[in-house]
Amino acid sequence: RQVKPAWAAILNIAFGTVLALCLLVLAGWAQAADLQPVPVLTGHVIDQTGTLDAASLTALEQKLSTFEKTKGSQIVVLLVNTTAPEDISSYANRIGNAWKIGRAGVGDGLILVVAMQDRRMRFEVAKTLEGALPDLAASRIIENVLKPAFRRGDYAGGIDLALDHAMARINGEPLPEVEPQDAPGKKGADWSGLLIFAFFFVPIAATVLRGIFGNKLGSLATGAAVGGVVWLMFALVPAAIGAALASFFYALI
Repeated sequence: RQVKPAWAAILNIAFGTVLALCLLVLAGWAQAADLQPVPVLTGHVIDQTGTLDAASLTALEQKLSTFEKTKGSQIVVLLVNTTAPEDISSYANRIGNAWKIGRAGVGDGLILVVAMQDRRMRFEVAKTLEGALPDLAASRIIENVLKPAFRRGDYAGGIDLALDHAMARINGEPLPEVEPQDAPGKKGADWSGLLIFAFFFVPIAATVLRGIFGNKLGSLATGAAVGGVVWLMFALVPAAIGAALASFFYALI
C-alpha cells in the first residue's frame, strides 16, 4: 500500500485550516455588519438621541473642556438609543478602543455611555483612572445619581451631577501636568503604528513561521498572528480580518 508522504498530510491540514479561516472570516464580517457603528468623535458631548437641548449640550461641553484644560483628563459623554446586539459593556469597550480617549502615554480618559432605549449606563474608564474611579464607585454614581435623575426626567441635570462626582474623584488622583493637546474629535486610530508594524513585523514573522511550518502552514500562521495583533491594537474586526488575509497571501507568495 502506498503511503502518503508527510508533506502531503501537512498540505491537507493547511488547506483544511485555510477553509476554516475563510468560514471564520465570513462569520466575522457578518457579525461586524450587525454591530452599531462607532460614532464620529466630534466633541466632549455626543447626543445621537436628541435628548439634550442646545443649552445643555453647550454647558456640558464647556464643563468638560475646562476640566480637560485644567486637569488634563479627557471625559466624553455619549448618548445612543441602543447598543444592541452588544451589551453596554462590550459596546463601551469597543468605543473606548476606537476613540482612545485620554492623553497619549497617560491613559487618563473616561467615557460615560448612556443607552436611552436600553436604560443602561456605563463608565468606560481608562487604565490610569481605575484607581480614582473603580467599578464600585462608578456603579454608585450610576445608581445613586444618574438613575434617580433620569427617572425624574432630568437628563441633563443627572449627567451634570454624575460628572461632578467623577471629576471630584479624578481631581484627587496625582496625574502628569497638563500640556497643550488636541481636543476630542481630532484623534484617531494610530495608523502610523500599523504601517510600521506591517513593514517590520510581517516580513520577519513570515520568514520565521515559514521556516518552522513550511510555506503554506507558515503563511497561515503569519496571517493568524497578524490578525490577532491588529485586533488587540484597534479592536476592529474588519481591520483584523483584512490584515490577516493580506499577511497570509503576502507570506504565501
